[in-house]
Amino acid sequence: MSVKQINVFLENQPGRLAEVTAALTKANIDIRAIYVTDSTAYGMLRMIVDDPEGAKNVLQQVGFTVSISHVIAVALKDVPGQLDKVLAILSENNIQLEYLYAFVGRASTEAVVVFRVDDRGRTLELFEKHKIPVLDEQEVYGI
Repeated sequence: MSVKQINVFLENQPGRLAEVTAALTKANIDIRAIYVTDSTAYGMLRMIVDDPEGAKNVLQQVGFTVSISHVIAVALKDVPGQLDKVLAILSENNIQLEYLYAFVGRASTEAVVVFRVDDRGRTLELFEKHKIPVLDEQEVYGI
């Protein structure tokens, strides 16, 4: 089970992120989670949105380089130690964590943590074994 994440290559120039959000607003696409990294020349925008295919099409139409990748979203109790428990499982099983980001949903007491790992299938098996609730696309997009 995985969630589609939108990846947008952004030149590191004033207003580029605002162009993305304006295009999504015009298309009535809601951003559920957002993560931006940068360097001196460019940035990488990663988002969970309520309509990933629509977002990809809209952003490509206005000239952005866009891709979709599959990530894992899990629901964790929003208390100390929960993220540590999950990271320990990945570490103990030699799963390479590429990045993660988290957000809290509107109507939930749980934090949603999004993971990009080098072995999604094995990670999903481990999360199931350890009873870590993995969310499907509709659960995440509807948060």
